[in-house]
Amino acid sequence: MRALTWHGKHDVRVDTVDDPEIINPRDAIIKVTSTAICGSDLHLYDGYIPTMKAGDILGHEFMGEVVETGPGSTLKKGQRVVVPFTISCGSCFHCSKHQYSACDNGLPADNQDIAQTAYGQPMAGLFGYSHMTGGYAGGQAEYVRVPFSDVGPIVIPDGVEDDKVLFLSDILPTGWMAAENAQIEPGDTVAVWGCGPVGLFSVQSAFLMGAERVIAIDHFPHRLELARRFGAETINFEETKTYDALMEMTGGIGPDACIDAVGLEAHGFFADNVWDQIKVSTFMATDRTHSIRQAILACRKGGRVSMPAVYGGFVDKFPLGAFMEKGLTLKTGQTHVQHYMPALLNAVMEGKIDTTFLISHRMPLEQAAEGYRMFHDKQNEVTKIVLKPGMVLA
Repeated sequence: MRALTWHGKHDVRVDTVDDPEIINPRDAIIKVTSTAICGSDLHLYDGYIPTMKAGDILGHEFMGEVVETGPGSTLKKGQRVVVPFTISCGSCFHCSKHQYSACDNGLPADNQDIAQTAYGQPMAGLFGYSHMTGGYAGGQAEYVRVPFSDVGPIVIPDGVEDDKVLFLSDILPTGWMAAENAQIEPGDTVAVWGCGPVGLFSVQSAFLMGAERVIAIDHFPHRLELARRFGAETINFEETKTYDALMEMTGGIGPDACIDAVGLEAHGFFADNVWDQIKVSTFMATDRTHSIRQAILACRKGGRVSMPAVYGGFVDKFPLGAFMEKGLTLKTGQTHVQHYMPALLNAVMEGKIDTTFLISHRMPLEQAAEGYRMFHDKQNEVTKIVLKPGMVLA
């Protein structure tokens, strides 16, 4: 089959690789009909996530048709399913609490030591996202093996096009959980750093949860315009000092809740961010954390900070004093996708949530490498790329 493979920093290629096979009784094989490039994939593209190996198949946002099942799968051939990016067993202590991204059994035994060393405990497995998260082949491919297929995938009704439901795999539940973690109350003012896919779904979710005002922060004009379509006020951090603007917009109090949807590759010519970039380039640090620092400093006293954004390692200059003295609450984590998928599918089917607005480009799988370059270099124009394995080259 054909699949997009990683070969190093800014080097991804569509190669011919072995077809996936059933390994465990609960496995299923999915013929991929749509798969998307995620902002988190750019962290792999930029070489920030460790334990990648040449030839690894990328991609964790995908859906398709069931073509083969193991004897322990509950899926049936011919069903259309969306697959969550988290690989979770469904029966361990954490899964029983619907904390699917903390699953104890999602990682193969050979990979658990890597995560144990890095983070103290292993987490759930992830598709196409390094050997620290299981070394699983991803979904930017013609076919993919889905472990624990009796727990993860959600069956999609006939007649519903892929574009409406594809993002149930990751970014829609991630944006929703980000807003939920912000503990939004009716009348709240919520600030969202980053108007990428997760940030925009966080904006939409915050309003659905009762926020009176949402303030979206970015520097790409088109992405800020998308946020305004949902009713958000906006701040362009290249034109305005974000902290000063937030204080002015909230009467000096600060937002009730702040959501960091940027993560470890924060942009902007700020003193702390420049210093972070220097330290990262000299291997003295791993992450650029300007956005979460700014969120903590801007949030009102007693407020809540939600961090759906990806961070990979150790950071410095973390404003721990401000965090403690202001009495803030921080909630974060990989998304418990399986927990949110059923309700969000219903919301999409009822027209309460729009997802298709985000798609700016549809491309054949064979052009995936060009898609990565576009998404990396043209983030104002490119908001989301959907790859179609069956699509004919233009």
